[in-house]
Amino acid sequence: MKVAFIHYHLKPGGVTTVLRHQLEVLSEGGEGLVLSGIPPADPVGAPVVTIPALAYDSQGGGGEPADVVADAVEAAIRAHWPAGCDLLHVHNPLLAKNRRLPAVLEALQRRGLRLLLQVHDFAEDGRPQHYTRQPYPADCHYAVVNSRDYRFLRRSGLSERGLHRLPNMIADPPAPAGPPEADTPQVLYPVRAIRRKNIGEAALLSCYFPGDCRLAVTLPPNSERDRALHAAWQAFARSTGLKAVFDVGLHRDFGSLLAGARFILTTSIMEGFGFSFLEPWAAGKLVWGRRLPEICRDFESRGVSLGHLYNRLDVPLGWIAPEAFEARWRASVRNVCRSFGLTPAPAEVRAAFEHITRNGQVDFGLLDEDAQRQVIARVHAERPAARRLAAANPFLQNPGRVPDAGELVRRNRAAVLAGYNRAAYRGRLVDTYRRVIGTTVRQRVDKAVLLAAFLDLKAFGLLKWGAHDA
Repeated sequence: MKVAFIHYHLKPGGVTTVLRHQLEVLSEGGEGLVLSGIPPADPVGAPVVTIPALAYDSQGGGGEPADVVADAVEAAIRAHWPAGCDLLHVHNPLLAKNRRLPAVLEALQRRGLRLLLQVHDFAEDGRPQHYTRQPYPADCHYAVVNSRDYRFLRRSGLSERGLHRLPNMIADPPAPAGPPEADTPQVLYPVRAIRRKNIGEAALLSCYFPGDCRLAVTLPPNSERDRALHAAWQAFARSTGLKAVFDVGLHRDFGSLLAGARFILTTSIMEGFGFSFLEPWAAGKLVWGRRLPEICRDFESRGVSLGHLYNRLDVPLGWIAPEAFEARWRASVRNVCRSFGLTPAPAEVRAAFEHITRNGQVDFGLLDEDAQRQVIARVHAERPAARRLAAANPFLQNPGRVPDAGELVRRNRAAVLAGYNRAAYRGRLVDTYRRVIGTTVRQRVDKAVLLAAFLDLKAFGLLKWGAHDA
């Protein structure tokens, strides 16, 4: 089986990790070739051909006519395999980071290439800056990494024969390169500190850690906007005296940080697959923090127990200057809807705001950074406020404490290794490839239906929608 892969870049990150895993398992009886807009810094396990027109528009891609780019793609494939490939596996093509890519894919379809489009992230899911109104590629196969996305795409017009579930593989955890941190016990949040990772909530939780324990966030973000937000959190943590340190992964190997952690934290408000809910268990570490129901249900259906995580963190509306918050929330709704070409009815907007602030409470994960800092400063400075918040959210009283934690870790580790191991992943991937090669489909995505599935004003939060990653 000969598979050519396309991705905008091969920088370290979630999609590149998935692509590496696919190349790894494909090598057991198949061959892979990678076509990327930017050359990789490190080998990926297969030959790589750099085609600059496939990069992000902001990095020089998208400037050539679609047929010219399709010529380059086809030439690269035939230079490697004179008879061509069995299929072209394209990662994240629905994000308008390269606005000519859909036309390039359509040109390749006309030349007889079979396409599998694997969607990790949707513009409709909190990324309006990466949305266009042009149709998504039709009459090709799609793959998604979770059941929510599968359900939404089925609702939007894709057929069961042309849509495939392809949950990711969990690799073996890294071995420590040295001894664990010995100076200060740490709760590790192993992420790049981008906005959707909800760093403010991790900072709030640190106010409830035992006296000798601190929050450790591993890596800084890459984008300019997220770097500014990250710097603001660092300055706030210093000025407030929070038990939090940042960028620890720049100075210590990840295996050692993982080995030395008391437990692993997650406060993310938005995930594609949700590695953070699985990988720590495989390393024998407890995961604690915010549960994302529509992501976690997949893992729970495979025997991973996540019932000890919390679904929301309620704060009194009066703590965040409610009128100013409502004005920012309504402005964000208007801006986002305008980005998608929508005009919501005033009554719908009013009902949605009343829903998210019912009983005089609002979920901390729906707030923007300014409001989050107001809450943290109050909790950190005022012991009665800290007690009041913990009374409303009892999980704050003992962060990371779970009955029979050792048994929970043992059972969840076994479930993760059984459901998301290399052999299971290879079976799913090869079966998907065979279906793509053997089945011609006629289908297209109704973008209006897809957007309606993702854009729920009754769950509209400023952290997700109020400003956008670069």
